Amino acid sequence: QVQLVESGGGLVQAGGSLRLSCAASGRTFSSYVMGWFRQAPRKEREFVAAIRWSADTTYYADSVKGRFTISRHNAKNTVYLQMNSLKPEDTAVYFCAASPFWDSSRVYYTTFYDYWGQGTQVTVSS
Repeated sequence: QVQLVESGGGLVQAGGSLRLSCAASGRTFSSYVMGWFRQAPRKEREFVAAIRWSADTTYYADSVKGRFTISRHNAKNTVYLQMNSLKPEDTAVYFCAASPFWDSSRVYYTTFYDYWGQGTQVTVSS
């Protein structure tokens, strides 16, 4: 069982930066695939980024590639999402997710992940 708690959201102007954190409980955090998703009002939850347990493999949505960076610190049971050059269209609730499995073709889908945090709001003003 894994519990996830996100933090670091807030209000930022376009072009600014934020770093989200996701703290995980559970002794086997280092073996989980971790992902970030986001959901804007009246839209589906969408994939943002994912990272394998060894941190040697990362995945990004095209919309954030080159601007966002996912990383993890297994000793701290924490995964991060560094968001730079933020745009108003990045405004959403951001969710952290965890999966005990590995399938590189499925990391983009919400159904791949067994555990979810409550989310943290990110608002980017123009």
